[in-house]
Amino acid sequence: MRKPRVDRTQRREEISGLLRRLALSQTALRLCAEEGSAAQEEFLLRVLESEAANREEVRKARYLREAGFPVYKTLEGYEYQNLRLPPTLSRADLAAGAFIKDKKNLVLYGPVGTGKTHLATALGVLACERGIRTRFFTAAQLVVRLSEAYAGGTLEKTLASILKAELLILDEWGYVPIDKYGAQLLFRIISDSYERRSLIITTNTEFSKWGSIFTDDQMAAAMIDRLAHHGHRRFFRVFSLDKTQSSATKAGTWAIGRSWNGRSASRRRPWSDRSRPSISRLRRILGRFTETGSQANYPRHPR
Repeated sequence: MRKPRVDRTQRREEISGLLRRLALSQTALRLCAEEGSAAQEEFLLRVLESEAANREEVRKARYLREAGFPVYKTLEGYEYQNLRLPPTLSRADLAAGAFIKDKKNLVLYGPVGTGKTHLATALGVLACERGIRTRFFTAAQLVVRLSEAYAGGTLEKTLASILKAELLILDEWGYVPIDKYGAQLLFRIISDSYERRSLIITTNTEFSKWGSIFTDDQMAAAMIDRLAHHGHRRFFRVFSLDKTQSSATKAGTWAIGRSWNGRSASRRRPWSDRSRPSISRLRRILGRFTETGSQANYPRHPR
């Protein structure tokens, strides 16, 4: 029985594509055209495919190692019933990491022990497995690292290394107070990531209290501006729910332009100290986000 005729032109195109992917010259392809048989071309194609697959696996393993996850987590067995998503973000989109490709940010907000870090880590692991460079830090850990780099004269080099990532995960945001210089370093990360990469932030602190955590209300307003700019098209807040909480204390779902626990966001008074002008300024910003998702006239970061 005669073997089916092989399209050598198509095979050579595949060989050429693999050579480019592996950063090799096209010399092998030229030799195939001049001297190679069909069997030799088929063998070369298998070798190149095997090498490309091996390099991809090595790259994924390196990304997982470099990411710095405290533990390895996946979405298998994750209790989605404890998680309420905004209407603009489906569970499938979340797992697929579509927001990373679109340079969108994800803020996971809720009480301690509700699975925020688990979800953030699992999404980061999935990103690494898709060949997306990812880095994981707690907010305090990142401040310490950047402060040490500044003291050693290597701040710009350290920032450049961190910002190579396409996805940055900042865990425990606002869990411990940060001094003004630490807040400036974190703002540098937020500002330099704006529309260049995606951020996942886990926090148990609502926006209205960021000013007290970062010791500078204007700095907090500028961080919120960078995270939430473009309204609901660029920003998702996801709230984890603890089954043990009473209905009166459960965290609600708040997407841009939505209400909180069924109450109008515009009627909610999240501000504990309304005497400071900068706090009022923050309230006006958040009012725009929660009521309209408007993009207009958001203040820029302080110079």
